[in-house]
Amino acid sequence: MRLVLDWDGTVSEEDTGWMVLERFGDREVFMQAEGQLGPGKLTLKQVMELEFSSVRAPLEEVRDWLVEEVRIRPGFCELAERHRPVILSSGFTELIEPVLAREGLELEVRANSVEAAPDGWQVRWRDEAQCVECGEACKRGSLPDGEVVYVGDGYSDRCAALSAGRVFARDGLADYLEERGLPFEPFEDFVELAAAVEPPSRS
Repeated sequence: MRLVLDWDGTVSEEDTGWMVLERFGDREVFMQAEGQLGPGKLTLKQVMELEFSSVRAPLEEVRDWLVEEVRIRPGFCELAERHRPVILSSGFTELIEPVLAREGLELEVRANSVEAAPDGWQVRWRDEAQCVECGEACKRGSLPDGEVVYVGDGYSDRCAALSAGRVFARDGLADYLEERGLPFEPFEDFVELAAAVEPPSRS
């Protein structure tokens, strides 16, 4: 099975999109938009476009700040070196890849892009196709072919997790799956996750 990892709140200890919005965006817009996310309200695509339109800082400034500030969950680098996971994110390649480079890693990243315009950032979606399962432009269509082990934490991970052969979840994704009686394995860091996905060594 191929290992697929969400980025924000999964690999990173904090959601880097939220970090950017709280530091460089309009906090009122951010809070209002997050409160409208969900079925029958706004889609994740609509919420992200609204939120990031309030960010006007140069991309280089935001990128450099994130590289200084982002903390990676323990055990990630060691796991990545051994398993070469796919990073599947609703965030932006321009902000993910520099953090990976800081850690000495070069991995396949499947994520959106951003055009950092002076009058507000514009999201460039990797895939705008509407998913037949959830009705949104979601991560499911960007999963690698074949069986996957999916690791995630939030709203954007729901549909992709439902199609995975094995799921590791924390925070909001864990709550969502537990409420529906769906199987998952909890995790706190990648040291713990590695112990679960790797066969025990023979003495």
